[in-house]
Amino acid sequence: MIRALFVSGLARTRGPTAAQVFGDWPGVRADFAGIEPGADARLSPEQLDWADRIYCFEPRHKTRIAALHGRSLRGRTVYTLDVPDLYTFMQPELVELLVNRVGPDLKSA
Repeated sequence: MIRALFVSGLARTRGPTAAQVFGDWPGVRADFAGIEPGADARLSPEQLDWADRIYCFEPRHKTRIAALHGRSLRGRTVYTLDVPDLYTFMQPELVELLVNRVGPDLKSA
């Protein structure tokens, strides 16, 4: 079982979409969190400990995760997907982009 954590700014569209899409995949559990004040679901050290794979959507998210939770990362890799905040929840273009960028990594694990 692979545990994938998707981290975005406010956790309102990209992260929840990714968690829903990949949470339905066999052998994958998915969760999401945000790193900005006002995020719908704030990132916690427990989520980072839980995750086998950590994906963020923008380079600034990766920087912020390290600043807020560097100790919880314990040298693990945080992958940047380079998916801008241009989409709505479950927008087909976002789903396709996520499947193309994350899918191969989750299938190969």
